[in-house]
Amino acid sequence: QVQLVESGGGLVQAGGSLRLSCVLSGRTFSSFAMAWFRQGPEKEREWVAAISWTGRTTYYADSVKGRFTISRDNAKSTVDLQMNSLKPEDTAVYYCAASTSSLNDYDYWGQGTQVTVSS
Repeated sequence: QVQLVESGGGLVQAGGSLRLSCVLSGRTFSSFAMAWFRQGPEKEREWVAAISWTGRTTYYADSVKGRFTISRDNAKSTVDLQMNSLKPEDTAVYYCAASTSSLNDYDYWGQGTQVTVSS
């Protein structure tokens, strides 16, 4: 059974940084494309960033481009999201997700980690 567990959330002031991490267990990590999503207060869930199976290709939402970096370590079965220059509008529960088939359709989800950015 595939499980995803996020960590690294917390409270940070605007302009600060946080690094989220997600570890996958239950199957070979390199068989999954990975992504981060978020859902802010009273907002719909939105896609934040994605990374290909090998890690060679990354994609970002316009709202985080240039501030966030997604990376993966296939040896450790982890995917990270480095978040810099955080803004209050980045406040959300952040979820990692795994896909066996494409970068647009995710099969497995973590439980989420809260990120709160104070102004």
